Amino acid sequence: MEPLPRTFVFWVFIGLLVLSSTRIDARYHFHKSSRKKVPSPSPPSPVSDAPAESPPPPHFPSTPAEDDPGTSDEPCVFDVTAYGAAGDGETDDTAAFRAAWKDACQVKNGVVLAPADFSFVITSTIFSGPCQPGLVFQVDGVLMTPDGPDCWPKADSRRQWLVFYRLDQMTFTGKGTIEGNGQQWWDLPCKPHRGPKGSTLPGPCDSPAMIRFFMSTNLVVTDLKIQNSPQFHMKFDGCEGVLIQDLMISSPKLSPNTDGIHIENTKAVGIYNSVISNGDDCISIGPGCANVAIDGVTCGPSHGISIGSLGVHNSQACVSNISVSNAVIRDSDNGLRIKTWQGGTGSVTGIRFDDIQMSNVRNCIIIDQYYCLSKDCRNQTSAVHVTDVAYKNIKGTYDVRSPPIHFACSDTIACTNITMSDVELLPEEGELVDDPFCWNAYGVQQTLTIPPIDCLQDGVPQNVAEKGFEYAC
Repeated sequence: MEPLPRTFVFWVFIGLLVLSSTRIDARYHFHKSSRKKVPSPSPPSPVSDAPAESPPPPHFPSTPAEDDPGTSDEPCVFDVTAYGAAGDGETDDTAAFRAAWKDACQVKNGVVLAPADFSFVITSTIFSGPCQPGLVFQVDGVLMTPDGPDCWPKADSRRQWLVFYRLDQMTFTGKGTIEGNGQQWWDLPCKPHRGPKGSTLPGPCDSPAMIRFFMSTNLVVTDLKIQNSPQFHMKFDGCEGVLIQDLMISSPKLSPNTDGIHIENTKAVGIYNSVISNGDDCISIGPGCANVAIDGVTCGPSHGISIGSLGVHNSQACVSNISVSNAVIRDSDNGLRIKTWQGGTGSVTGIRFDDIQMSNVRNCIIIDQYYCLSKDCRNQTSAVHVTDVAYKNIKGTYDVRSPPIHFACSDTIACTNITMSDVELLPEEGELVDDPFCWNAYGVQQTLTIPPIDCLQDGVPQNVAEKGFEYAC
């Protein structure tokens, strides 16, 4: 082959110099971890004697490390310190993050980097799209909220802090910490039992959820440490295709309303290999959720893993195909809970709880269709229909202050097709409580349950058999 002309080489060299002279420090801090094979358990099919069509398996987005190794696209890193972020734990660095986001959003595989060894304070911000695919928000240092209500800008929303909106193929990751500075929010006198002499005072009590993903698709959240949120740590609303793995979420046991991960109106979700300890539900699943797989999660102290609450203010709630497996729940007020309000409509169906280890848990297995936060809730004829719920290999110890199994179903619309298999729950301390509670609950013990749950009724009540289609979503 003949050598290239010198003029051609010269102009290529000049072009490279121009590209390298941009004002962005494009250091490659993006973590390219070794490939992990993410488990993708199939969504549970309804528990029924009759064959049922299984829904299509959910599509989970891949982690960045699982992208095609043959691609030539390299990440372009937008370091917030190059945009003027001080990272001293006191200066407001919001403007720098917004500017870095704006530039990263416009390129493929852009990375907004909050580097290690810095502490960044930012105020309530919406990071919106649409953006080019492959966008990464990477926190290797500390990212924190303003320090309590008094430091919160008056013009900012008090209901949310970081919001990611209208995004596709985005990853939120890093080796750093997201700090919520929640203590002063938890101590507000309007919080439960925080007022004088243990009272709860009336008045506005808005507190910000820490991280919210809204109307977005194909999301990956991985590796982060998230702690001390003023309210919910992480929320997903109106999303589809969510992969969450290897998170550490923590806040004190008595911190009010600090759910770890909350999802609603969200489909095709995988939550894997994470540790969550907080003052409310470890994971909560709201209305409009389907095809959710939770595997390898450790909860506690917490209020356990909850489906609901559902049907508030006579609303319709539809939840289907939820699988919880290989979980540990310890030192918690609840274990596996389904909670609905009186007066709602819709259904909860196709729920599987498999291979769960309990340790000192109160209300290990509970369906509560009389959920209410005050004393003036009245009984109503309408209810969310709970059906096709299977509990298999649920073992461990319970707090004897409450029976370990409690099925309180609607007076008019029974819970149906509850299946119990290999359930063995023993007291953490004290004597065995051998009287599980059932009200209008129908199902079977496939194996002997400890304690025995002979209160389950056989078959399906006539009104549900005849009008079950009315409760479907």
